[in-house]
Amino acid sequence: MAKYKQECIFGIRAVIEAIQQEREIDKVMLKKGNKGELFQQLFGLIRERDIPFQYVPEEVFKPFADRNHQGVLAEISPVAYQELGEVLDTAAAEGKVPFVLILDRVTDVRNFGAIVRSAECAGVDAVVIPNKNSAKISSDALKTSAGALYHVPVCRVQNLKKVVRELKFQRSIRVYAATEKAEKFYMDADMAQPTAIIMGSEDKGIDEELLAIATEHIKIPQKGQIESLNVSAAAAVMLFEVVRQRM
Repeated sequence: MAKYKQECIFGIRAVIEAIQQEREIDKVMLKKGNKGELFQQLFGLIRERDIPFQYVPEEVFKPFADRNHQGVLAEISPVAYQELGEVLDTAAAEGKVPFVLILDRVTDVRNFGAIVRSAECAGVDAVVIPNKNSAKISSDALKTSAGALYHVPVCRVQNLKKVVRELKFQRSIRVYAATEKAEKFYMDADMAQPTAIIMGSEDKGIDEELLAIATEHIKIPQKGQIESLNVSAAAAVMLFEVVRQRM
């Protein structure tokens, strides 16, 4: 029997209440064919709050046959997401030079946890993830982060492209995209100034539109035969270059 490694809420009314109480919901799974006025109320809230959802077959709910799930299951995040603008305003008020990490389509929870651990150690102000196509903050992610997820603000956003444009044009933050296709090495980038670094998934890299918006593309020099580093290792290299330059 499958087991979920994070808190879940079952049932239409229970999930409606969780949304109304502003619980941090990672995703809502809905059984195909669900109907009724109460379900429509729930679905309206999901769309209104931009909560990720997915229609799934009835088989998904079999492990929860002893629960009155009504074909609705919500996965609850163990940490609260924060607003990026508020995090950056607080950092500015404290006299910090902005330091942001953006993760594009990093879906592996262990990589995600390891990256956040490095981010906390490097003094990152915020880790930005997309609303969809991102790793869940599960028990595995918490464990791999060594608790760092409780200390680094995680900002979940609807549109990464919009956020990157705002960082670049409204907040004058230089946005560096990490890609092996870059010509410039990361050591040659000026990261002592306000900086955001975008790391992409290992299989797809960074979205082409995000690459186009970024201020510069940077890469890590390599000597071996393997094409690229694990994304968590690459992120650590990039993050601690910022630390080195700002010391």
